[in-house]
Amino acid sequence: MDHLGTRKQETKSSGLLAVYSEEDSSVLPEEKYHRLANSTIHDLLEKLEEYGDSVEIDGFDVDYGNEVLTLKLGSLGTYVINKQTPNRQIWMSSPVSGPARFDWDQTAQAWIYRRTKGDLVKVLETELEQLCGKSINLSST
Repeated sequence: MDHLGTRKQETKSSGLLAVYSEEDSSVLPEEKYHRLANSTIHDLLEKLEEYGDSVEIDGFDVDYGNEVLTLKLGSLGTYVINKQTPNRQIWMSSPVSGPARFDWDQTAQAWIYRRTKGDLVKVLETELEQLCGKSINLSST
């Protein structure tokens, strides 16, 4: 603990020494990461299964196994969404926007792709509507 009572932790990575506090948003405690990532992926799974019942897409299939969510849209392409625990990220491969790595943003309470500031759920909603021609609400609320 430092003089402010913040618990500090040191870690060695690539020969560099980094010091961060548990409050640092860039370092999500592993237990919290798993809780957030699992909840997000399972919510997406349920909503995508419902969506599949409402669209007419040949080859539409949603599968979850080995912590990987796969959404097949036949000739329109395939999405792969999975956890990357060492990085505390959710990775998505999209037939529209390509690969993206989403970090948990405590302020936004969402998985955000730092490069584009895109929200995982909103990106997926926009792309699916574009591909399938029907809107979808993937938000948990």
